Amino acid sequence: MRTAVVVGAGVGGLATAGALAASGWQVTLLERGDRLRGTGGAQVIWPNGAAALDALGLHLGDISFAMPAGGIRRPDGRWIVESTADTGDPLSPYLDNTAAPPPPAVMPQPGSAVSGVTESGANRMPFVVHADDLHDALMAGLGDKIEIRTGVEITSVRVGEASWPAVSTARHTFQADLVVAADGAGSLIRRRLAPAALLASAGYTAWRAVIPWFRAPKLPDPVPAAGEMLGVGMRFSHATLGERGTSAGSTRGGIYWVATARGALRPEPPAAQLTLLRRWFADWQSPVAELLEATEPEDLVPQPAELLRPLPGQFGFPIGGGGVVLVGDAAHVMAPALTQGACLAFEDAATLGVLMRSAIPGGNINLRLAEYSQGRRARVARIARTSRRLDLVFQAHGRLGVAARDAALSRLSSRVLDRANANAHDWTAPLATY
Repeated sequence: MRTAVVVGAGVGGLATAGALAASGWQVTLLERGDRLRGTGGAQVIWPNGAAALDALGLHLGDISFAMPAGGIRRPDGRWIVESTADTGDPLSPYLDNTAAPPPPAVMPQPGSAVSGVTESGANRMPFVVHADDLHDALMAGLGDKIEIRTGVEITSVRVGEASWPAVSTARHTFQADLVVAADGAGSLIRRRLAPAALLASAGYTAWRAVIPWFRAPKLPDPVPAAGEMLGVGMRFSHATLGERGTSAGSTRGGIYWVATARGALRPEPPAAQLTLLRRWFADWQSPVAELLEATEPEDLVPQPAELLRPLPGQFGFPIGGGGVVLVGDAAHVMAPALTQGACLAFEDAATLGVLMRSAIPGGNINLRLAEYSQGRRARVARIARTSRRLDLVFQAHGRLGVAARDAALSRLSSRVLDRANANAHDWTAPLATY
């Protein structure tokens, strides 16, 4: 029996564990925390992420909701790019939905459940899902053949001339044919295998929250169901999870928002950080003040914006008769402008699952690792470059920089933006050819 150890039970680790188990591997999933849990907030799933979830056999159904185009405004409410949602314009409330719009006949209605998507990343509308619902769906996709161990803190990884890869805690060693590093942006395994890939700050912090429907304010009529505002080194986005008063209006439904501001992750407790956000965004137009006022400290999920400089030179590392492979943020933390982290992790999992179906430890596994590394790194590097360029634009600061950004965005056509990000959203699941 081929064996795999997956280190980390975030979305990338869960998806990869499920993919390997479905490909005939005996999988042990290791998690540092005392239990497996979601991260709070919500997750935008772009067309490529939806295609990868399809390839993994995961269909989110009525827990996912279409995210309509809401345009881009300045903090005073003036339009930078006016909403054209009625015509299917692909400009999104997060500035990064630049895939070709789906045909009007099949475009889901704002706030409606999403289902029945196809394998290709083309012709899809992005959707949003509560992070805890997504986590539960990934957990359900694991099946009953995966051994899960919690409270496991990995402290070392066996590399070099070893006959088989292994990871260790202070008391125990886990050896396997394949070790999957899904241990996040600060990955210990990546630091050991690719020490030149350094985690760096993108210069700002993001705060996320979901306000449940029972506490969510009713947005004024002119405010779209989803939208984006760009200020001086600051952004604010919102999108709805379902509709108030419907069967989808559960405790995990509501209004999702994301705010960014320059600077490192704050040391204050959540209540103090929320007070700062209310002060910083006090003069921004609706719905910013209403959403921040309705947010409770326990809703808040702060996260530093980080990226790897440079990316690891490879994502797969043959070791003896087996190997170690990097997935998700352990492989490719990038500037957050495209919000592609989870979607790329799902691509990693789907690709690895296909390649490992025919992998033979002590035989051709090194070739499969090389295929994974070559294909995934080339794609990720392209998206990372685009994301970094867009990040510099969206987080512009200084009077001249902001004026130039707003003027440029107001002139850009959807066709130009389509070309800029088509590679990110147009992804098709690989097919096994051996």
